[in-house]
Amino acid sequence: MKILLAACNAKYIHSNLAVYNLKSCAGKYSPQVVIKEYTINQIRDEILKDIYLEQPDVICFSCYIWNVSFVKELVPDLKKILPDADFWAGGPEVSYDAEKFLRSNPAFSGVMVGEGEETFQELAGHYIEGKPENLKEIRGVAFRNEDKVPDIVHTGWRELMDLSKVPFAYQDLKEFKNRIIYYESSRGCPFSCSYCLSSIDKRVRFRSLPLVKKELAFFLEQKVPQVKFVDRTFNVNHARTKELLRFIKENDNGITNFHFEISADLLDDEEIGLLNSLRPGLVQLEIGVQSTDGQVLTAIHRAVDFDVIVDKVRRIQKGRNVHQHLDLIAGLPYGTLKEFRSSFNDVYSLRPQQFQLGFLKVLKGSEMGRRAEEFGVVRTDRPPYEVLSTDWLSYGEVLKIKGIEEMVEVYYNSWQFARTVELLTEEFEDYFGLYEALADFYEEQGYNGRSHSRMERLLILREFALSLNPARQSAFDQALLMDLYAREKSKSRPAFAPDLSGRKNEIYEFYKKEAGEHQYLTGDTYEAMNARQLLNQTHLEILSEETEKWYLFDYQKRDPLTGDARIVQIQNI
Repeated sequence: MKILLAACNAKYIHSNLAVYNLKSCAGKYSPQVVIKEYTINQIRDEILKDIYLEQPDVICFSCYIWNVSFVKELVPDLKKILPDADFWAGGPEVSYDAEKFLRSNPAFSGVMVGEGEETFQELAGHYIEGKPENLKEIRGVAFRNEDKVPDIVHTGWRELMDLSKVPFAYQDLKEFKNRIIYYESSRGCPFSCSYCLSSIDKRVRFRSLPLVKKELAFFLEQKVPQVKFVDRTFNVNHARTKELLRFIKENDNGITNFHFEISADLLDDEEIGLLNSLRPGLVQLEIGVQSTDGQVLTAIHRAVDFDVIVDKVRRIQKGRNVHQHLDLIAGLPYGTLKEFRSSFNDVYSLRPQQFQLGFLKVLKGSEMGRRAEEFGVVRTDRPPYEVLSTDWLSYGEVLKIKGIEEMVEVYYNSWQFARTVELLTEEFEDYFGLYEALADFYEEQGYNGRSHSRMERLLILREFALSLNPARQSAFDQALLMDLYAREKSKSRPAFAPDLSGRKNEIYEFYKKEAGEHQYLTGDTYEAMNARQLLNQTHLEILSEETEKWYLFDYQKRDPLTGDARIVQIQNI
């Protein structure tokens, strides 16, 4: 008997904590449980082949809004090549309408409803040794009752479990090389945001603190690049938050980064002080703003004062060491285009490292799902059930925001054009206007729907900038060059850059001198290099022939928040 736990992730870099938790909870049945992870971008025939060669008796798929359509298309073909196998689904996308899901997808035998760890252990026992003998004895499942009435049996939701009873999912980290490690130290959320499934479970449960410390120590010892907490509100408990921040500070290995989703308004002075004391890049914070409009926030049950968020975000920024990710949601009740523009400008003014524009997903089981008609929310019938229009926002306005979202992603969140974008904000009355105009420019010039290299993006941005104010060409060109070389030593040189072909000897002489004196390039790595090696590992650039100002780009020492090289102005080369 073999049970296969299958995950279809959005990207290769992702991993699926759920299937690893299920296997860890299988107990004595664990040796007969196999995990397979795929991506929704893989060729389906490859997945079919891989699963077929495993010859599993039972196959369980983890289902979310981003993969359920893929899974539903995959399983009927799997059933054809593995006709004797039973197929099960689990996860939030199937838990809240399990009976409907089974009636619509005949290839599936059953659904694990809600938290699956204890349910899966019993399900594995049923298949492997017939204990329990009948699926009706397992709490938390819905399954086909062949040739009987009712045709589908739902045994009800299982009681919420003690999170500390879930065995640690990560034993061998070899398979997670170059992938994000997801970790869970709590479940549930005390808040009642109407669009979120986490608000259903208001009883926050914590994994024991000694256990969490032990497991984080393992990640630190293994020098895992990033540990991403899936806790819905990491800082809901002040004492616990401080203890864990102190722990990762005291045990910092200089490599591992921790990502937390927090409510900024809950942070107290001591927590901010702790955050400000951390190694730059040790921590990333994801902060959900969603809207800065009081009426919108009231409608979605978010009792948040944006002024408080502003204060907390800016105080964290003073430390210049913590990456902050802020986001908004378009398509919320009472959210007009004017409101979204205002919220956009409010959040943008904080200059977070990441600024995400999302669109309302009308999730099964959420309050928003039940009240969608009341709010005039029209969504797609297919996952991820994204908003198309509301009583306050037309589909055309949704499309406008999507165009702006793309520009923010390319030109702001990449941090590849930061100086030029900042310069361009001076040409507009507000921040929203810049990205609105840039999105319109892409559409008018036919640049949408194509794949662009970084250099092409830069040249398009230059074209856009000059269309606005050709008199500032010199300033724009200098900012563009600074942006280009701040990130990498570009193999190709844009046509508008100063011609340095006649100054190669001058540049080489600078590096010869630097190889001996190390006035600007210090550290063991550079001290072992000769002039040629220094030239290859760094970049020396003159931004304007008029000013004769030279800049040295040091790629060994990067800003941990932006990824930019250390930039040093050279007075005389």
